[in-house]
Amino acid sequence: MSPLDITTRDVATGPVLQIIGELDYGNASVLRELLTTITLQPGQRLVLDLARMDFCDSSGLTALIAARNHAHAAQADIALAAVPANTLRVLRIVGLDQVFPLHPDSDSATRGPDAR
Repeated sequence: MSPLDITTRDVATGPVLQIIGELDYGNASVLRELLTTITLQPGQRLVLDLARMDFCDSSGLTALIAARNHAHAAQADIALAAVPANTLRVLRIVGLDQVFPLHPDSDSATRGPDAR
């Protein structure tokens, strides 16, 4: 099990969380707990930058869904950026690529409410 590190930065459209390491059974709670400390305003966008995420299992997917639920409860948007190929494949298999807006990088994900 690799450690999970999450860095947070604020941009004009809302917070960007960079997920670094493995988002798995042993670490997914770190993201879920962090979400409880993030206040979103209606219309903001929460971006999860996955460029440096090494692995994501079903617990990690559940944490991503928790992030989506957190954003939607605040009437905010969510986007995934730089999804690694192996995770993208799983998102497509389970249909989550239809649930999450996907962006090639965090810059395109933070371009504003109409950025897709």
